[in-house]
Amino acid sequence: VSPPAMRAIASLLLALAACARTPSPVTAAAAAPAVSVPDSGALAIVRSLADEVGPRLAGSPGDALAVAWAERTMRAMGFANVRAEPVRVPHWERGVESASLTAPVARPLVLAALGGSVGTPPEGVEAELVEVDSLDALDALDPARVQGKIVFIHRVMRVSPYGSGYGETVPVRVRGAVHAARKGAVAVVIRSVGTGPQRIAHTGATRYDDAVPRIPAAALAAPDADAIHRLLAAGATVRMRLQLGCRALPEADSANVVGEVPATRGDEGIVLLGAHLDAWDLGTGAIDDAAGAAIVLSAARAVATRVPERRRAIRVVLFANEENGLAGARAYARAHQDELARHAVAMEADEGDGRVLSLSYAGDEAARPRFEAVLRAVARYGVRLDPEPARGGADLSPLVPQRVPRLSFGQDMTRYFDHHHTVSDTPDVVDARALDQAVAVYAAAVTELGTM
Repeated sequence: VSPPAMRAIASLLLALAACARTPSPVTAAAAAPAVSVPDSGALAIVRSLADEVGPRLAGSPGDALAVAWAERTMRAMGFANVRAEPVRVPHWERGVESASLTAPVARPLVLAALGGSVGTPPEGVEAELVEVDSLDALDALDPARVQGKIVFIHRVMRVSPYGSGYGETVPVRVRGAVHAARKGAVAVVIRSVGTGPQRIAHTGATRYDDAVPRIPAAALAAPDADAIHRLLAAGATVRMRLQLGCRALPEADSANVVGEVPATRGDEGIVLLGAHLDAWDLGTGAIDDAAGAAIVLSAARAVATRVPERRRAIRVVLFANEENGLAGARAYARAHQDELARHAVAMEADEGDGRVLSLSYAGDEAARPRFEAVLRAVARYGVRLDPEPARGGADLSPLVPQRVPRLSFGQDMTRYFDHHHTVSDTPDVVDARALDQAVAVYAAAVTELGTM
């Protein structure tokens, strides 16, 4: 991956860490209780993308299949102006990966290379582990303690409904390799940034700094990391053998896939619904982000079929390369620069399959009455106000400088990080009823935004 691409990845990951914050206490948007919701058909869309395409990391064969799937699916659902807008994306391959302890006992370990990592030499590396629990603790170490060793960062992620535990923990994944390399480490391994007791590893993008050597980076399954932590706490000298075959390849062709529900009365701008089409290569990307794609596609279809009078067009964008670069987000902002002022509001679904709990807004204060009308429309589904400014989603970040108004739907992410970026991100873990509630909320919001 080129240095510009890695800088973009770094910006994305730092933005994501900031986004996954603890929100202010939400207050009731209205006293109306939540209501039951119909079957939206969203689960069938999740299964179709996850099962028929599967892993679809940017630049991979699955990525091209996903673009074709999106075009085919949008046309079958009746969207107008369906097209694939070209995007050049980074291309990284995982390759072989293995690890084991060689002292004080010999045992295999479950791990996954972090996205963008360099590989080890073909024969691998073997070294003693030195443990820290944070980047600050790593920075405080004497380089003599780290030189020639593998840094092991053991930081446990806190479970939280809004994903704030992720924001607290993900910096060790994003920047751990850089901080460890500055101290002379030969590799870095982290406790997976995820929740749940399963012996599976969570991948996700890391970043490098051209000012320091690039060292291999991987994440250990939580039970394996915890076992190593106990051995070190007991005073043992722990050694690990690590082999990673990952590599960066030349940039590849991909696309943002766009489809529209045209306005039927007047032409008062665009309501943008976004999700990302790519997914990491371990699972089949069901909750991250086939669920988001299903939410926005299903919501737009519902409005198209139930709301004949629409003053604004509804545009669905399935973005390329959200996971490791944001190339699709930047390409959309460039390609549509001349019409960004016509975007009445933008929303992104990238928080999995959980129920929508809260709604927040960011943008021009003149548009706030529009937001308040949306809040009233979704209150019947149990959605409450988050008074903090809307985050908007990573793929919407290039629209922020253009002052495009944004809505954020805060979904329940209590279970999300059990499966995020792992082999278990498959349709089997999707909560169909919660997904249907999210579709109903988005549809209610889009109905209000498209007609008011």
